[in-house]
Amino acid sequence: MQRLRIKFSRGPEIKFISHLDIVRLWQRCFNRAGIEIAYSTGFTPHPKISLAAPLPLGVTSDSELMDIFCVKGVAPHFFVSAVNRQLPPGMTVDKVYPIAFDLPSLQSQISLAEYKVEVNTEKGPQDIQAALAALLALEHLPWQHQRDTGMKQYDLRELIDDLWMIEWQPPVGRVGMRLHCDSNGSGRPEQVTAALGFSERPLSIHRSQIILNPK
Repeated sequence: MQRLRIKFSRGPEIKFISHLDIVRLWQRCFNRAGIEIAYSTGFTPHPKISLAAPLPLGVTSDSELMDIFCVKGVAPHFFVSAVNRQLPPGMTVDKVYPIAFDLPSLQSQISLAEYKVEVNTEKGPQDIQAALAALLALEHLPWQHQRDTGMKQYDLRELIDDLWMIEWQPPVGRVGMRLHCDSNGSGRPEQVTAALGFSERPLSIHRSQIILNPK
């Protein structure tokens, strides 16, 4: 058996596909590529495919991570070539490498995620820099979010590690965000833009990096 870590991209063509459908898509592609995935044991065996963190609908990425367990060893260059031929437009395997079996689960290693967020604005760069600095200077930022299970209340500031301005050419600007993404909660870029004073939802959100805990 072999454990592989896969880095892949998700473009705008499939940014509205749900997390569960993405997992099913991977299963079909592995089958068609001749990659035999190992299954868990028990009453309801399932393929040993583990994505780092679900990508919200409408968000693109070039840094997604996934671990899989293969029944037989697969050469990384063969894996990339065979699987990419089966993937739909907008999905690409960028890198594959074997990792040790005894490493913690991928989900338990996630610490932070970085985003590039494009917003529509008439504000100038000085106003944005001031808004970023003011938010980062806060000790707490009470927030609430409506979910299917009801209203969730939490401290949004605790989910923000860093914010910075990438470029600003009104009416469009781009903000960089490093947000916590772990068992204690995951920061949502659209909520951060709202906290910064933007009344409209972001024009686009792109996850540019997933940062793993080195432990």
